[in-house]
Amino acid sequence: MREVEIIDLGICDYKKTFEFQERLFNQIVEKKRTEESYTHGRNYLLLVEHPSIYTLGKNGDISHIVFNNENIEVLRVGRGGDVTYHGPGQLVVYPIFDLGQFGKSIKNYIHLLEEVIIQVLAHYRIKGERSEGETGVWIEPSLNDKARKICAIGVRTSRWVTMHGLALNVNTDLSYFEKIIPCGIYNKDVTSIKKEVAKEVLFEEAKALIIKSFEEIFQLELMESQRLKL
Repeated sequence: MREVEIIDLGICDYKKTFEFQERLFNQIVEKKRTEESYTHGRNYLLLVEHPSIYTLGKNGDISHIVFNNENIEVLRVGRGGDVTYHGPGQLVVYPIFDLGQFGKSIKNYIHLLEEVIIQVLAHYRIKGERSEGETGVWIEPSLNDKARKICAIGVRTSRWVTMHGLALNVNTDLSYFEKIIPCGIYNKDVTSIKKEVAKEVLFEEAKALIIKSFEEIFQLELMESQRLKL
């Protein structure tokens, strides 16, 4: 079993959250770099809801932000993937995991992140699926006129330590996605749990389901859980 500390940041500014997760990430990377006897340490799972912001992956195309007259901040970040939206009603999860403890490749790690979301969606009787050649979790990905993305994934690794993560649309205002080409994909829509089940869902319930799914899929030993205000 791998130890993981759950940190619930509530509603928190993207930049503050980034600085916090990067600090935890760098601590683990530095230990692995400098301590010859290093074998394993604590992993972290950050849960947060951000105020509205568009983020662009390190190789993302700025032209995929096609219309932004609402003065929403655009920030380029060091994850993979293209442009996405973060905002109220979206559950963002940042696993800071030492993959050396899990014996996982990065490809397999992303596969397991997708599996976490597929399991959560099943609770709401939503069939989440993978779309070949594209990361994230989708609904009806094989039907071009109906395919829609419900969870975006973008990660960064160094010395097999992960940061960034996934963004699950729970009760998200989907109109913000109309101003961008999400993840650089032109012909597929974006959806949320709320839209799929035709009612608002309990955000705290979604958090609890995410934690439970991570525990099972990654075989985690949950340590103390804390709510933290940055």
